[in-house]
Amino acid sequence: MWVVLTAAGTVACSPRPDRDARGAEVLADVASLVSVRSPAEGDDLVQGDTVPGLPSWTRQDWEVLHETVTWAWQNRVDTLAVGDRIARIGETFVGTPYLPRTLDPPGPERLVVNLRAMDCVTFVENMLALAHFVTEVPRDVLDWPERAMRSYQELIARVRYRGGRLAGYPSRLHYFTDWLLDNEDRGLIKIITADLGGSVDPGPISFMTSHRDLYPQLVDEQNHQKIGRVEARLNAVPRYYIREGDVAAVVDRVEDGDIIAMTTTVAGLDVAHTGIALWKGGGLHLMNAPLVGKSVLISDKRLSGRLQGITSQDGIMVARPLEQPPLAGRN
Repeated sequence: MWVVLTAAGTVACSPRPDRDARGAEVLADVASLVSVRSPAEGDDLVQGDTVPGLPSWTRQDWEVLHETVTWAWQNRVDTLAVGDRIARIGETFVGTPYLPRTLDPPGPERLVVNLRAMDCVTFVENMLALAHFVTEVPRDVLDWPERAMRSYQELIARVRYRGGRLAGYPSRLHYFTDWLLDNEDRGLIKIITADLGGSVDPGPISFMTSHRDLYPQLVDEQNHQKIGRVEARLNAVPRYYIREGDVAAVVDRVEDGDIIAMTTTVAGLDVAHTGIALWKGGGLHLMNAPLVGKSVLISDKRLSGRLQGITSQDGIMVARPLEQPPLAGRN
């Protein structure tokens, strides 16, 4: 059994002000979210010493998992409601580096675990997984690193892939609308956008197939057709969002740890950015891994004010995490 000798320290830094995302920044943010990947950047995904027998992990990732879970148990974070667990654990990741194109190393689709650097979606996924990990695994699991890492892998796979199963590139929930619907179907979250008075977004989803040249994986015709079928299925049901001008009127019904998706004016795309709701100083802020900040941060501006400063984002979707544990009901 391999035992960790050191633990990674929690890093914090001052948030940077949000600013408008125009031109190249808009394209880069969109690319980060919808998985436009450059194989040349694959080396950025492997930093540190890979764990023998667990190619998805580095020792540094294990150290972050070990310290985060230990801290959560010592501070009784596991006794909190799931949304509060997400918020409290998320705060410990403020300052974690932003890494775009996190999920596409070269080669076939494989599970990526990266707790050292994140993009906006993997930040949300990791915080949701960690919030369940601290309540659903036995307290002695950290004494058995391989068991702990495999349990965490399962949690990540269950929130990232359709039906919780990795079955090639099209099984990943690339569109965040798809991510929300699939995780709701499995009882992990509840989409509350319509309950908050959301309106139907009339724009069709088509970005990936309309920009096939941006996706090396869509050179494969089967992958292209499968993503096209995903788009058709998403377009067959109403998609709700809260318009930018209406956000201020509903924020008092948003809770710590709610998942926030920023809708976009980019043609064919549903969501341009994601984060976690956090009440701070009497206002609702966004805790997120932004392109412009280069690290996980809590937005200086309140959520409604942040939206007003970004022309490519025109509203929000909101989902509430549920106590249903991803590890329950294994097949």
